Amino acid sequence: MPYLGPHKMRDCFCTINLDQEEVYRTQVVEKSLSPFFSEEFYFEIPRTFQYLSFYVYDKNVLQRDLRIGKVAIKKEDLCNHSGKETWFSLQPVDSNSEVQGKVHLELKLNELITENGTVCQQLVVHIKACHGLPLINGQSCDPYATVSLVGPSRNDQKKTKVKKKTSNPQFNEIFYFEVTRSSSYTRKSQFQVEEEDIEKLEIRIDLWNNGNLVQDVFLGEIKVPVNVLRTDSSHQAWYLLQPRDNGNKSSKTDDLGSLRLNICYTEDYVLPSEYYGPLKTLLLKSPDVQPISASAAYILSEICRDKNDAVLPLVRLLLHHDKLVPFATAVAELDLKDTQDANTIFRGNSLATRCLDEMMKIVGGHYLKVTLKPILDEICDSSKSCEIDPIKLKEGDNVENNKENLRYYVDKLFNTIVKSSMSCPTVMCDIFYSLRQMATQRFPNDPHVQYSAVSSFVFLRFFAVAVVSPHTFHLRPHHPVKVTIPEVTIICQVIQGSSFKETFMCEFFKMFQEEGYIIAVKKFLDEISSTETKESSGTSEPVHLKEGEMYKRAQGRTRIGKKNFKKRWFCLTSRELTYHKQPGKDAIYTIPVKNILAVEKLEESSFNKKNMFQVIHTEKPLYVQANNCVEANEWIDVLCRVSRCNQNRLSFYHPSVYLNGSWLCCQETGENTLGCKPCTAGVPADIQIDIDEDRETERIYSLFTLSLLKLQKMEEACGTIAVYQGPQKEPDDYSNFVIEDSVTTFKTIQQIKSIIEKLDEPHEKYRKKRSSSAKYGSKENPIVGKAS
Repeated sequence: MPYLGPHKMRDCFCTINLDQEEVYRTQVVEKSLSPFFSEEFYFEIPRTFQYLSFYVYDKNVLQRDLRIGKVAIKKEDLCNHSGKETWFSLQPVDSNSEVQGKVHLELKLNELITENGTVCQQLVVHIKACHGLPLINGQSCDPYATVSLVGPSRNDQKKTKVKKKTSNPQFNEIFYFEVTRSSSYTRKSQFQVEEEDIEKLEIRIDLWNNGNLVQDVFLGEIKVPVNVLRTDSSHQAWYLLQPRDNGNKSSKTDDLGSLRLNICYTEDYVLPSEYYGPLKTLLLKSPDVQPISASAAYILSEICRDKNDAVLPLVRLLLHHDKLVPFATAVAELDLKDTQDANTIFRGNSLATRCLDEMMKIVGGHYLKVTLKPILDEICDSSKSCEIDPIKLKEGDNVENNKENLRYYVDKLFNTIVKSSMSCPTVMCDIFYSLRQMATQRFPNDPHVQYSAVSSFVFLRFFAVAVVSPHTFHLRPHHPVKVTIPEVTIICQVIQGSSFKETFMCEFFKMFQEEGYIIAVKKFLDEISSTETKESSGTSEPVHLKEGEMYKRAQGRTRIGKKNFKKRWFCLTSRELTYHKQPGKDAIYTIPVKNILAVEKLEESSFNKKNMFQVIHTEKPLYVQANNCVEANEWIDVLCRVSRCNQNRLSFYHPSVYLNGSWLCCQETGENTLGCKPCTAGVPADIQIDIDEDRETERIYSLFTLSLLKLQKMEEACGTIAVYQGPQKEPDDYSNFVIEDSVTTFKTIQQIKSIIEKLDEPHEKYRKKRSSSAKYGSKENPIVGKAS
């Protein structure tokens, strides 16, 4: 960001928004003009959107945080930036740049006969509705529209009524405008507006938020030329709202700085299950293919631009069918062939290490929560300092006290980890066992390699990552506060056994190289890499699934109780859903998971609030408002999964609320009346690993289609190798591929191409059907109106 002068540094953070709705924010980087965030967010997009936006803020303790600038990327342009690291210039933030939503409009041209018998034309403007207007200060807006007929010498303006607290107002108001004087018409052309007039007249609709006591806020505009009626007397369409041009587009805006982003955006259309059978079968045979480099799964990782794109769907699919352990073992064995030094075992970013990283994220969530969460909560909620760097010590800090604090936390964390082997998931234990056996065979003269092969994953790539980024594993709902960031970093360095250059850290680290600590670590590694060590079948403690701050509507359990919304801390375990006044406080209200009958979205019209859902249980429904659409979707998903196997689950529910003696959705008067809409939750599923295998297979199909050129090159390379058996003289195109058996690899590629070609047909049919059904001007495909 630009330099503002001495002592003018910024305390910056960044937010990720779907349109103007914030879904995530980074931690605050203090006193910097070049903040380095290095944070990664992964989320499902639960609704339609126009822009993925990133706002950069300057943190202000006493006043509202200052928005420095933003980057807004159209949904249509996301694919152009996907997988690339790019610097984007920050743009100024004002009401014009914040426009979103669409308007439904109908125009008609009527003939009128005046009192003196002459004929004139009347323009009828029917403004029907708007959809997707932005939130104002986090709340639904109070929108109204001005409708104007604009020409060279006229500007007739009319106004709709204000609609309260809604982002989807239904106006349904009609306005009449006289288009031309009666003298402008002749008998021959009484239904035609004259050329010079029709080219100059346009309808302009401006959307505003009614500010009551403050200034109204501009929400967007559309301009429709009247000449759209030249060929038809009626025109009806949806239009995207556009920003207003203040006439300064050509003038150079101030340099606000730039933001570096790496965005990976995917959008897939999942077909019915029967289409994916052949591809799924071929992929699931991968662990049995000899050599493993000739398997379909391995070939996919070879041809993808980024191996990470292939790893996630592959791991999830193989894990779902219990095929991950043999596949990971086979690709790890391939890694070990190229490892010459035991000290560098499994330290690179190979297919094997990435598969194991992803597997530990998927299956290790509960393990981390029961192991690390209590101590991380204590560290983050405590005010104890662990800083022992003499340069960073603050005035009044006592280095001996800080050293004692750090020793206490590291000791507690260390002891918790080394005693946690019974909680380690079975699939992790099985893979660690295989790694240990292979490492010992590869380096038989190194007695420590059997431990380093496992510790490189469980400490460096699992526990250490979770300590530094607890929000990534849902161990903490927010980032550690700024006081505790150095603490968790230092603790992490000690836990993962980093090599320290600083004298003060070397002296401290020596305490953890005592024989007692080394014996404890070896015992722990022995236990989690033994085939006899399995996950405890019955855990006495409930599994912690999710927690966070949301708003709940008072349930009115007493006659005089107010039915307003209150901020509460929600916590979900495998046994119960509770809410509290604050984190760590006693529960105010508890719903046993076994009593949950359904979890469904609640219509916005119920309370004029977005992102609401309802937990229907044996008592009155609990109505909850999440902070954004992503959070609401995550809560609904995890609540549905944990309660899917409950008895007496509902088949129908009411999508709205019971108010003033009737249900708003169906107008039925009985409070216990059967619901009017089918419930959306599917059949019972495994709540530990809930994987949609069709969706993962579709993602893999998409990756193969995107990489067909490289697949073709790999096929040609197999042919070249099979024909030319002599020594390789210089690097060829195929030298980048791992091809151990060219004949087997060639056969697998042939199978992949055949299956992909067959899958192309239903995808092409769907694309044609979708493009023909989404008519330009429909709600799904609105007209992009011309900005002023």
